[in-house]
Amino acid sequence: MTNQTFSRRKVLALGGAGAMAALPMPSFALTDGQAEGLVNSAVADINGVIQSGASLNSMIRSFKGIFDRYSDTSYVAAYALGNDGRSATNAQKSAFADVFSHYLADKYGRRFNEFAGGQIQLQGSRSVNSYIEVRTLAVLRNQSPFQVDFHVSDRPGRPVFFNLIIEGINMLLSERAEIGAMLDARGGNLDALIRDLG
Repeated sequence: MTNQTFSRRKVLALGGAGAMAALPMPSFALTDGQAEGLVNSAVADINGVIQSGASLNSMIRSFKGIFDRYSDTSYVAAYALGNDGRSATNAQKSAFADVFSHYLADKYGRRFNEFAGGQIQLQGSRSVNSYIEVRTLAVLRNQSPFQVDFHVSDRPGRPVFFNLIIEGINMLLSERAEIGAMLDARGGNLDALIRDLG
């Protein structure tokens, strides 16, 4: 990674657990059983899609439905915008959240598509500050198993996952860095980014 790409924005995005406090999370009320139930349902749907034999485009549409049902995409979108979201209008935030949910489903749908022929197995859960981390294991053909962890909260009034850690890669932090780099490439023009992601 060059000094040019390792920008101040990326340093802030990858700064660790302190960055997770940028948006308020609810007081802790969720139980391990509720969190594991959510992930069990999400994993069953994900396994169903990756074993369906459907076309990639069809699978990505299915993954969009899974993200809409089980994740807090509005939180992830707001986190990805970070400080750039503070100057955005409500209309811009809404438009960004809409295109971002499609972008997220496409990106992570393609990632989960790599799991075809395998499955995701629930491993257990633990409380971490104001959320519950549910650990799963991706067991794939001809590959070593690896961790896929779901961070679950009840911020919107129901259990949802708001973050994924896939092979150690933190979705929230990596998307903040990605979206920040996309905005930098467009001179900070959020409308241009919304148009390009749409």
